[in-house]
Amino acid sequence: MIGLVHYLIVAAILFTIGVFGIFLNRKNVIVILMSVELILLAVNINFIAFSSFLNDIVGQVFALFILTVAAAEAAIGLAILVTFFRNRGSVAVEDASTMKG
Repeated sequence: MIGLVHYLIVAAILFTIGVFGIFLNRKNVIVILMSVELILLAVNINFIAFSSFLNDIVGQVFALFILTVAAAEAAIGLAILVTFFRNRGSVAVEDASTMKG
């Protein structure tokens, strides 16, 4: 039987992969965005697991809000990356730092 501990372990593994993706690979913006999505997915798994364990719907409502924020972040982030790639020819983080005003 799959219990709460199993869900928390999976969420911890996903969160760790996401954090390592952000801190170890600071050259590619797409990998950074994917790592942020992994972190948000780990938080969603925790919310759903605790919501199911406590028989409360509040965690599931929070997970839906996080999903909408993650979808908006992915859509806007990729749109900015496509525009940046058209202007600069790459999606490197070093090139993005030249956009500072």
